[in-house]
Amino acid sequence: MKLSKEQEAKFKKLGIGTVSELALLIPHSYEDYRINEKLTPHAAQIIDATVESVYRAPNSIQITFFAHNFGHSVTGVLFRPKPYMMHQFKVGERDYFYGMIECKTGQCSMSMPRKVTKVGAITPKYKTALRSDVMARLIKEFITVEALREEGIAEDIAKEVVRLHFPTVEILEQKELSQKAVEALKYLELYTYMKAFARKRRYFKPLVSKESSYEIFREGLPFTLTDEQLKAIEEIKDDFTKDVAAKRMIVGDVGSGKTMVILAAAFMMLPHKSILMAPTTILANQLYEEAKKFLPNVKIALVTNKTKKEKLDAYDFIIGTHALLFRELPEVALVMVDEQHRFGTKQRHMLEKLVSSGEKKPHYLQFSATPIPRTQAMIESAHIDVSLITSTPFKKDIDSKVIHRSDFQALLTQIKAEIAKNNQVLIVYPLVQQSEVLEYQSIEEARSYWESNFENVYVTHGKDKEKEQVLMDFRQKGSILISTTVVEVGISLPRLSTVVIVGAERLGLSTLHQLRGRVSRTGLKGYCFLYRNQNSSERLEEFTRTTSGFDIANLDLKFRKSGDLLRGISQSGSAFRWIDFAEDENIVRRVKEDLLLYPK
Repeated sequence: MKLSKEQEAKFKKLGIGTVSELALLIPHSYEDYRINEKLTPHAAQIIDATVESVYRAPNSIQITFFAHNFGHSVTGVLFRPKPYMMHQFKVGERDYFYGMIECKTGQCSMSMPRKVTKVGAITPKYKTALRSDVMARLIKEFITVEALREEGIAEDIAKEVVRLHFPTVEILEQKELSQKAVEALKYLELYTYMKAFARKRRYFKPLVSKESSYEIFREGLPFTLTDEQLKAIEEIKDDFTKDVAAKRMIVGDVGSGKTMVILAAAFMMLPHKSILMAPTTILANQLYEEAKKFLPNVKIALVTNKTKKEKLDAYDFIIGTHALLFRELPEVALVMVDEQHRFGTKQRHMLEKLVSSGEKKPHYLQFSATPIPRTQAMIESAHIDVSLITSTPFKKDIDSKVIHRSDFQALLTQIKAEIAKNNQVLIVYPLVQQSEVLEYQSIEEARSYWESNFENVYVTHGKDKEKEQVLMDFRQKGSILISTTVVEVGISLPRLSTVVIVGAERLGLSTLHQLRGRVSRTGLKGYCFLYRNQNSSERLEEFTRTTSGFDIANLDLKFRKSGDLLRGISQSGSAFRWIDFAEDENIVRRVKEDLLLYPK
């Protein structure tokens, strides 16, 4: 599409770059300039009228019209008139005027009448940065079925969207957009977004492109991998063969076995080197221990702030925290980042840069335990490949229940029974210190009760510099851990059977799911208690009936205000107006197929 300098300036002012984006700026209303013989009260109408008199009051102008199409007089009232409005009404002149008509006791008035030249048409009205007449000309010039087809938009969608800009009586009579129109707008919005992202995606040559096998690794495991673990590993295996450096996000629910996917990827990359960066020392340690167990013949290094500095060239697989960013690293063929959302973009890029060679880049895999709606995963795939692991290797047996103050004695009995079985209990508080606003106790207020009534009580929170050590000590010797949501991600606590979340209604469902996911990691019978002062909560009740993180991500959307549906989906922070993650999987699939982004 070639734009003149003037057109380019208008597009820039509207903040758009394509015809599709212009088509998405649909009218906020329509004005009916067809002449009717019958007057409709409480409606904006056009009159074919002669100005009979004009009276100026201090804050208004009153005009008497004789409306020829109705055969009687109408009084026009202009409130706080601007000087230019005066020139529109000359006594004795016949013209067309438009405004809202009201009738009381046989008298009809028209508020804020204005002269109209475009008689007989239904005229769309836009709220944009351009003057309405300029916008109308731009729409007439660019919005055609042909122009949208040229941008790759399907014909049925193009026709439906064009109708909104060049309305018929049918559109005018509809009080709101038809289902067909809304679906067309959803498609167009998504198509425009994904096409732009697909264009922005940069492709690099890989440092290593190779055929791999993971059969030896798989056969050496004392358990069977799930179908979804195998599917993710196969997708990575396929990535490694390509002449383009992989960029893939693996999203797996809590306990879905992402660690095995990480280890399989490192195994497949042998004899070339791999790096894995984890957000905490505890997590790095856990991954290191797992790697040593399941990759027995691989040379593995652990890099944290506490490990002594040594040359890393001799190792095949380097696992570490962000301490990796301050070490001299060998060239590696594969970079992996666990819990990638907990690192800044800058840190992730630093790691990639440290191990890149000129124009070539390592394959890059990022892992996340925060399930996202399937629809979002499909949209994300415009700029990064996505693998979802929605099932877990074994079914967790966790009872979830909303409890209140009256249930406290029963809760204490439950906690004592679990401790008697040598199981552990986690109690999550909303605050570290007392708050006048919040009606729940803080950690500081509550800890003395638990410490005086139970043994082996450990306490930590996000600002605690020793939190990692506290968690490790609790893992070995503790009965009760009192904490904020700091334990949401990371440490494996094999004896943890119970979590109590105080003020649960203050947390997002995905955070509640992450906390619940700490429990019953090794097949223990688990319990999750959501403590709240108010009586009922549909949102929390629904949460207790759902165990899949991906279903919970959809529930989160259902209960969230639609305004933040897509906050943060793109780094530019653009929020969609039409698309709904919870509902629109079919539309996303169609857009992907039409853009040829959908894997065959």
